[in-house]
Parts: sequence; structure tokens; C-alpha cells
Amino acid sequence: MRETDPGTERKCLEILRILRESREPMGAKHLSELMGEQGFILSDRAVQYYLQHLDEVGFTRKVGNRGRVLTSLGIAETESALVGDRIGFVISKLERLAFRSTLNPETCTGDVAYNLTFVKNDDLDIVCNAFDEVCSAKIGFFGGYSVTDNDPRIPKGHTGLMTICSITMDGVFQHHGIPVKMAYGGCLSHTGGFPDGFLHLISYIGTTLDPLQLFISAEVSTIGEYIRSGNGVALANIRNIPTVGVPYAIGIMEAMRKNGFHLPVTIGSEILRVPADPYQSSIISYSGMNLIGRASECGISMKTEIGAGTIPISRIISD
Repeated sequence: MRETDPGTERKCLEILRILRESREPMGAKHLSELMGEQGFILSDRAVQYYLQHLDEVGFTRKVGNRGRVLTSLGIAETESALVGDRIGFVISKLERLAFRSTLNPETCTGDVAYNLTFVKNDDLDIVCNAFDEVCSAKIGFFGGYSVTDNDPRIPKGHTGLMTICSITMDGVFQHHGIPVKMAYGGCLSHTGGFPDGFLHLISYIGTTLDPLQLFISAEVSTIGEYIRSGNGVALANIRNIPTVGVPYAIGIMEAMRKNGFHLPVTIGSEILRVPADPYQSSIISYSGMNLIGRASECGISMKTEIGAGTIPISRIISD
């Protein structure tokens, strides 16, 4: 960001971040409202001033009277922004989606957070077969997914696949009064079909990238081998809740299991080599990213937007 004032730079970066997450062009009024949610109290006029600056440096452009979108230069700027401004971005984004998730675990209605994967049309059958393998083995977060071409973010010649993001469970817990903290993403080793401990863990606090995407890129998971033999490494998340809330959480997860969710792997304290946290219990659950990881093991190149937004769960179930 080519600004000398740190305050201005942070505001401009926040505008770029919001525009990058948006599916549609966005005007100053809506941007002002979303900036306010993040603690940046700016008038519509002030936001308009920053947008003019971003237009001048080539990071944004107007789309008629509909608002602004990012240019390719603006997208590159969000990816190369100061690390200090991006630390905690992943968990902050997921926490916002958790709050917006309204899933009713009993009726399986309401909104869920989802991930959106872009796949070349020629690779769609291979990817769907890989996704089906994971769903059948019950090592995804949810036992289904949806195929779509009705999203402006999907590039030409590609198809989108929507999978439920596990941050949905955090939203369910929160709406039932259970404090929850996403703690780690990890690689969970299995022997004979049973988990025997985490090989790698990355904390969600302080990271600029999603831990499970890093593990997929590093090719440290062996999801296909686990499906074939029961011996292998799958992707899982660790979230912490107060130990006194465990009985309530177990009841919620039981209701979710009846509606197609695969959870938990286990729950407790000092389990599977997870660092202990006083008065807290860890919930281990398989990640929906196992579907993407399995397709990646098949040699398919894909792009996944984790936490792409929230949608009614009927969009996943009905397709």
C-alpha cells in the first residue's frame, strides 16, 4: 500500500479485504456499514475519499453505478499486504461466519458456512469421485456437497463445488450459549482405522493462511491411503470449549450426527497429543477440507475459498 499514514493504510487494506470477499460491486454506503462492524467508524463521504485514492493507484475500479470491484492489482495487493495487518485474518473471518451461521441441529434448517472450490470442467468427474470417497468413509465434516455453476466467482470453463465449513459448528455452539474457540488445524494419524495422535498442528491464532490448506499444499496428508487401508493421515480441527459445557455439546453433536454430520472424532482433555488447556476440553472433528485434500492427491489442481459465505443448508442437501 503506497501510503505513509499507517491509519490510512489500515483503512484502505480493510476496504480491499471487504471488496475481495464480496461477490458483487460494492458502494460507499455498504462499505461504511461493513467497516463499522470491524471498528472503523467512517462516514460514506470518508469511504468515498478512500475509494477515489484506491482508484487512482489502480487497486479498484467503478462498475457503472453499482460500486467498486478489485482490479488484478488490487487482488495482488491484498495478498502481499503487511503481515502484521494480516495476522489473525483467517480466524477473524471464520468467527464472523460462525456468528452468521443459523443452523438448527434438530431440524437441519438454517444457514451454514461453506467453502467454494473451483474445478475445471474436464476434471469434475474425478473430483466428485474423490469427494464421494471421503463422504462414504465419513471423514468429512458433512456427508454431502453441492455442484453449482451459478456464482459470479466461478471462472469460465470451471464448475463450483460447495462443501459445508466446520466453522458452522462453532455457530451452533455459540447460539446455544457454549463458548467455543477454534484452536488448531492438524494432521491426524490413523492405524487400523483408529486415530492414534496428531503428527502436526498449526494454531489458528496468529496465522495469515489457513492451516489445512498449508497441509494440503505440503502433501503431508494421505487421505486415500486411510480410505483404502485404515492407515493414513487425515485433516482435522481442534476446538476448545469449557469442560462444564461438554454434556451440552455432546447433545448438540448427537443431533447433528442424525442429520448427516460426521462428528466428533473424540472429545476430552490431553487427547491425541493435543496440548492441554486448563478447564477446557478439546473437540476433535474431521474437516471438510478432506474432500479437497483427497482430490488434490488425485493430481487435480483446484482453488478453494475457505469460508466463502453462508447459504441455506437446503442448497447442499437438495443437490
